[in-house]
Amino acid sequence: MIITRIVGGLGNQMFQYAAGRALSLASGQPLKLDLTEMDRYKLRALQLDQFNIKGDIARLDEVPARQRNSIFGRIVTSVKNRGRVPQLVEKSAQFDPAILRTSGPAHLSGYWQTEKYFADYADIIREDFSLKQPFSVERQRTLTMIEEAQSPISVHVRRGDYVTNPTANSIHGTCEPEWYAKAMQNMASTIKDATFFVFSDDPQWARENLTTIGAMIFVEPQSDGRDGEDMHLMAACHSHIIANSTFSWWGAWLNSNADKRVIAPAMWFRSEAHSNPDLVPAGWERLTT
Repeated sequence: MIITRIVGGLGNQMFQYAAGRALSLASGQPLKLDLTEMDRYKLRALQLDQFNIKGDIARLDEVPARQRNSIFGRIVTSVKNRGRVPQLVEKSAQFDPAILRTSGPAHLSGYWQTEKYFADYADIIREDFSLKQPFSVERQRTLTMIEEAQSPISVHVRRGDYVTNPTANSIHGTCEPEWYAKAMQNMASTIKDATFFVFSDDPQWARENLTTIGAMIFVEPQSDGRDGEDMHLMAACHSHIIANSTFSWWGAWLNSNADKRVIAPAMWFRSEAHSNPDLVPAGWERLTT
């Protein structure tokens, strides 16, 4: 079987699922989800259950034991893992083609933040990430506005822990108002009658700091935990301006239109140690401030 570890926010959960799903399809093995770390993770809730995903939850006796640092601990771990699925631990953020050549059972442990791990199964992955239930009433109103707009463009402004958490800020940083203004002007110069739909976890900051360019509609975030619906609202737009956020990455990727434009920040990570040249697909545009 292929087991994939799930941990982190919704965007990360989707990358981990997609990599595992693609490997299970390529190798002809069933997929299972390892939720042991997610059960201990306090910052985000499991949200994959909003989608029509495939795969059962792995049993505890199927999941490899966590590696320990001490000599005795490593011995204990080795004994516990005898007969269990071997681990494939992500070596770096960059794409590792050796993962795709895996034919036997494997437990994937990493973030796998590049479509190169699942591009061959893009249509299936998009279907897996379709919503289980209809949009909420408020989101359906937003969807109607998107569908009625001639050229809807999603704009994602990520603030939250990128601002309030010093560690997250040092790793990620944020896209500044000047960058959004440049990206929106770029879109408006090539897409006629653009309407910008602004999604943000801090809509007040977005209203106060984004330059008004053409028609702009600010989408109010909901507190019902159905964030996958917001992602699908982004995907319903014609084109996308994304933050350095896996959430808006998926909002753009789930849009299968061949003629879409996606503008992403040239610098995804503030920290060079976390650089991943494979994260942004080749067909998307990178924009500096």
